[in-house]
Amino acid sequence: MTNYINRKEYIDKLLSYKDKDLIKVVSGLRRSGKSTLLELYREHLLKQGIGKRQMQFYNFELPENYLGKTWSDIYFEIKKKFQTDKTNYVFLDEVQNIPLFEKLVDGLFATENTDVYVTGSNAFLLSSELATLLSGRYIEISILPFSFKEYLTARNFDTSNKYLNYEALFFDYINETSLPKGVELRESGFDKIYEYLEAIYTTIIEKDITQRHQINDKRAFANIVKFVASNIGNALSPSNISKTLKQDGQNIHHATVEKYLEYLVESFVFYKVNRFDLKGKKQLATQEKYYLVDAGLLNILAGKERITDKGHILENIVYLELLRRGNKVWTGTARNTEVDFVCKTSIGEIEYYQVAWQMTAENTVEREFGALEKINDNYPKYLLTTDSFTQNRSGVRHLNVFNWLLGTSDKQE
Repeated sequence: MTNYINRKEYIDKLLSYKDKDLIKVVSGLRRSGKSTLLELYREHLLKQGIGKRQMQFYNFELPENYLGKTWSDIYFEIKKKFQTDKTNYVFLDEVQNIPLFEKLVDGLFATENTDVYVTGSNAFLLSSELATLLSGRYIEISILPFSFKEYLTARNFDTSNKYLNYEALFFDYINETSLPKGVELRESGFDKIYEYLEAIYTTIIEKDITQRHQINDKRAFANIVKFVASNIGNALSPSNISKTLKQDGQNIHHATVEKYLEYLVESFVFYKVNRFDLKGKKQLATQEKYYLVDAGLLNILAGKERITDKGHILENIVYLELLRRGNKVWTGTARNTEVDFVCKTSIGEIEYYQVAWQMTAENTVEREFGALEKINDNYPKYLLTTDSFTQNRSGVRHLNVFNWLLGTSDKQE
């Protein structure tokens, strides 16, 4: 296990729910490290003195674990191996591949002295009958690919070394991939990373989306994906996507666009961020923004026309980091201002974040500081940029974004 990055935040979360009367659901993009996380977690359990026989792990991506078996066959197979008078830990990887999997999970959950952990690469797992069946009885732990800090650790860099060229390393991070296996492949060259990303994306589209939802017009679907990928961080609506594509000679109804966007969010390819009315303090229902789970996927989705500017990509990375740190995130809007992110922290506090690449021009300085200064309350406000020299203004904290991502700025999580 030594070559695995110890994904401490996720491990700590799992340990905090150990033996609690809740099903632990680990969700996230395919190949984002869910199986590895459970493997690391099982290592922790062994260190705590839990016997190997008390743990059972089933990978349902392997056909031999489910072909020709009903959910009840698997259920009794698992129960047969249970250790009596001890807690049994059951790990079901990609459980949505089992027909009627919710009955399997519910049956195990109802069994005394059983701690159940499941993973799934599609929100179908929780939008299905399982959520209804287990209402209030599960906790979802949503896993993301490597953070910038984890990426550097995987490449054996010492993130406390302030003399590293973080900007150059950041470009590697966003141009290659943050997916764990992809980082391993970098020794073999960019072509291998590209092939790997292409294979994952094809699997997601084929298995999780077009087959499941029976999409016949694959060209229309691909065009919508490309459009959203090229508009990271821009406010979008199904009707304006539909209108823009119509100008290109593609007739796709806005209701179809809306459905396709839902499928992409369900598969964890994109994350949808709602707008928040700063004055009325309420969530708005239109003009959401979409961020991509891994900036490296832009190579596949937007191809050679990868035109997303680096400011929006930086915004994308900051958004994912805010999620990792346990925040609920919105984009903020008021009559006279917009702010990139409004966050509710895990302890219920409000924070505001504005993100820009560099403060080179005076009008950029005024625009970025001004967006936060116009918010008339006393909650913390942060401006994150790549500038080495930062200067606070009117109560707004200006931080170097690389230090913030690495947790080495004086603004800790």
